Amino acid sequence: MSRLRRIAVFVEEVEPGHFHWVLHEQGDDASEWVELSASPMAYDLWLDAFEDGCAELKRMVRDENIGPRSPGEDEDAPPVGPLADTD
Repeated sequence: MSRLRRIAVFVEEVEPGHFHWVLHEQGDDASEWVELSASPMAYDLWLDAFEDGCAELKRMVRDENIGPRSPGEDEDAPPVGPLADTD
């Protein structure tokens, strides 16, 4: 199975009382965070921004049982390479 992506929901207050949700994903370096998306509009309440950011993250997930996964090998695909040709 591919690895679980490390995605965080942040809320930023760009001006007093104007909140935006932002989704960040951890990069190859653990100290690097890359912005994936951000709310196009400001929210009056921090909680509304946070809840909509969480909803956006949930929309990114194909299977709620395993969460957001990195693109990776398909475990159901037939094997390839020299070891696969053992007929």
